[in-house]
Amino acid sequence: MNTVTVPLYRAAHGRTGDKGNRSNISVIAWHPALWPLLLEQVTEAAVAAQFAHRQPARVTRHVLPRLQAMNFVLDEVLDGGVNDALNLDSHGKALSFLLLELPIQVPPALLPLLAGPPLEPPH
Repeated sequence: MNTVTVPLYRAAHGRTGDKGNRSNISVIAWHPALWPLLLEQVTEAAVAAQFAHRQPARVTRHVLPRLQAMNFVLDEVLDGGVNDALNLDSHGKALSFLLLELPIQVPPALLPLLAGPPLEPPH
């Protein structure tokens, strides 16, 4: 089956927070029909790879199927935490944008459900 590669933000939105040296990032599907796709592709391994340059000690995914959402907890990813880091951009609020850039594969039938401008199916 042909698919189209898009950034995660076309299929989901996010909410974030931080506490100490831990970032908490939620991913919420724009449409319930996109949920199985997110579950399959937005895994702990995929998120750890997306944040490899930040060297998280651990990435844990908590799945919330009734909300078509998941919550990721990234340990040791905030340069020591808000009070210890000199780089404010490293904190939880900014890191959701990095996760929402994760590339995902979307089948043509689901393209109309994506946020943003319409995409053409592959030929």
